[in-house]
Amino acid sequence: MDTAKNKLQDIIFHLENNKSIFRNLLKDISEKNYLWRPKPEKWCLLEIVCHLLDEEIYDFGARVKHALEYPEKALIPIDPEGWVNGRNYLSKDYNTTLESFLSERTNSIAWLNALSDANWNNTLLHPELGKLSAELFLRNWLAHDYLHIKQILRYKFEFLKASSSISLSYAGDW
Repeated sequence: MDTAKNKLQDIIFHLENNKSIFRNLLKDISEKNYLWRPKPEKWCLLEIVCHLLDEEIYDFGARVKHALEYPEKALIPIDPEGWVNGRNYLSKDYNTTLESFLSERTNSIAWLNALSDANWNNTLLHPELGKLSAELFLRNWLAHDYLHIKQILRYKFEFLKASSSISLSYAGDW
């Protein structure tokens, strides 16, 4: 029978595995590719990688830690959408940012694996969403990974499609 602790270890395991998925999806990308946008309002790969790094540090990792260690303290506001321009993502070096994200993920996994007797039921008060638990943040961290893996795969498909007039319909429906 799975215990709650084993289920959380499984989430941490998948967060760790996703590091390899991100590395393999995002390494060795040309500048033309990582700056391309599927639509003018959509993010390019450089912006996605910058977002992943910031989310690793300032959102999910920080909020899990906050809920576990300081649930009584007010939540520090974040602005992931605003960071794209506010932190000038397009001025960042793609490869350096990717390596920083992967390094931060290694640090996150080491920290999560070192936790002992963490109270995953600890909650903190989100100004709009109400009480949110440390476990909720951990599970959403993994969900966030999956959303961006899906986004990156869609980006790669759209880039391939835009790079030639040859139909991709033989491959199947996207």
